[in-house]
Amino acid sequence: MYRPPLAKRVPLVLLISLFLAGCASQTTHLPPEEPPRHTISEFQDERLAYVPDPWEHFNRSMYRFNYYFDRFLFIPVVKGYETVTPVFFQNRVSSFFGNLKEVRNLTNSILQLKGKESLTTLGRFVTNSTIGIGGLFDPATSFGLLRRDEDFGLTLGHWGVDSGPYLVMPILGPSTARDTGGFAADSAMRFGLYSYLDPFGSTGSPTAIAAGVTTLEAVDQRHQVPFRYYRSGYPFEYYMVRFFYHQKRELDIRKAPASGKGPALVPGLF
Repeated sequence: MYRPPLAKRVPLVLLISLFLAGCASQTTHLPPEEPPRHTISEFQDERLAYVPDPWEHFNRSMYRFNYYFDRFLFIPVVKGYETVTPVFFQNRVSSFFGNLKEVRNLTNSILQLKGKESLTTLGRFVTNSTIGIGGLFDPATSFGLLRRDEDFGLTLGHWGVDSGPYLVMPILGPSTARDTGGFAADSAMRFGLYSYLDPFGSTGSPTAIAAGVTTLEAVDQRHQVPFRYYRSGYPFEYYMVRFFYHQKRELDIRKAPASGKGPALVPGLF
């Protein structure tokens, strides 16, 4: 009988163990939802109603799916990661993946013809890749080279593309039609660069290592986002998340702020 190599079995066994441990300590029901006292049509004059959401039924289904996925798989895995690894290791992992994302930030700064931001991002990447030992540390921030998050969704918005309808993506969370297209473009560019460089090609197990690195990156991304579904205490949480996501993206397009560290308010746009 075929048995997969040990390098492929260990991460799988770890994930299954963490998943089962999380399920054992959780209940299986959503918290009761507050019955609405008003309909959204009563708030046509309020800013909450400005976000186009023609796919609300589908989006709400995805919102619930993401809640279950988050609660029974993602968060237990993240808690296991936080339990077995020291904070120093967690910070180095976050810094490493943050440095890799500077490639995306640089590409989109150039596409938006932002000369100063492009030079700052290039300086951050070079500094952290060399003095920061491959991105494990972030000396660039102490040198005044602050991070400037960019992605292709912001690039499209910069050139006048409207956000389009609101969309809740499976696992990834809040998005819009424009940002989903931007995410696909960023992912395609990343895959093309990875295929060209093929960093694990000489290891003998490139697929297993790439899968492990991708899993670690996803866990680290969720580790940095404090948001938890249905923990806000607001009976209109769906509308609140939709509103804040939409407003934040519009503000990012009008003025991309520099920040030393910028975890997302809600999961989304890994």
